[in-house]
Amino acid sequence: METLGIQFPQINTLNLAQRQTRWNYLPGSSLMPISTGPSLLEIRRNCRGGTRMQQVVEEEYEVKQAKDMAAARKRWEALVRDGKVKVLTPREAGYAIQLSNKTLLDVRPSTERKKAWVRGSTWIPVFDVDENLDAGTLSRKVTGFIMGGWWSGIPTLSYYRQFLSKVEEKFPKDTDLIVACQKGLRSLAACEILYNAGYKNLFWVQSGLEAAEEEDLEREGSQPFKLAGIGGLSEFIGWTDQQRAAAAKEGWAYRLVFSARLIGLFLAADALYIGAQQVGRYISH
Repeated sequence: METLGIQFPQINTLNLAQRQTRWNYLPGSSLMPISTGPSLLEIRRNCRGGTRMQQVVEEEYEVKQAKDMAAARKRWEALVRDGKVKVLTPREAGYAIQLSNKTLLDVRPSTERKKAWVRGSTWIPVFDVDENLDAGTLSRKVTGFIMGGWWSGIPTLSYYRQFLSKVEEKFPKDTDLIVACQKGLRSLAACEILYNAGYKNLFWVQSGLEAAEEEDLEREGSQPFKLAGIGGLSEFIGWTDQQRAAAAKEGWAYRLVFSARLIGLFLAADALYIGAQQVGRYISH
């Protein structure tokens, strides 16, 4: 796939938050993480064989996740390699929208869509923020937050079960569809679902909207495309690769804003610490 220029993250670099999701099957034989089924916390509770048994269950579970994801990537790579899904760069997608009247289907979750979107695009997420408040979902949300969500701002996502039906309501099967997400992985999963449902004129935006320059696509929204996928504390203090790249272009004025935020964060933490000490002394007396 290197000759195709397709960039996928290494399987062994799956972060801990991703490992808390369960791989499951989507319509059209697509395979992506879905927030259904037992979490690792639930597995631990159900284990009665002690610590060693828990470790075995977790290791087998993670190995299965890795194998399922590897199988999914092979199918997605085959779609591109066999020409069933055509590849476009963000700039080529912009030309296709302007000159050929092709439709851009934005499959990102709402948290990314509301920050920036392509003018005239249609938004139907393939995964969206899981708003359920059942015990299993709350457990996954807490685990995801503890395992890095507080830093990255990545929410708990689940498969949007009306994705295919919404697309079929809006677009005939012979429509030329340009499918895009933030980084290019979820949109490829969406392409597999659509292809298996009968859509044959599919175009995948390689590396996603995050790879787009400002002149590539007509943007609407408050943020550049490159910053639509970041969040959490890392975004607040400007500690992401995207913000560092922007700082290199914008100069010191851009950096000073986030430097001031970082200093303010340290001062607030220090004030809270001193306040906690004072409260502790007051209670002890």
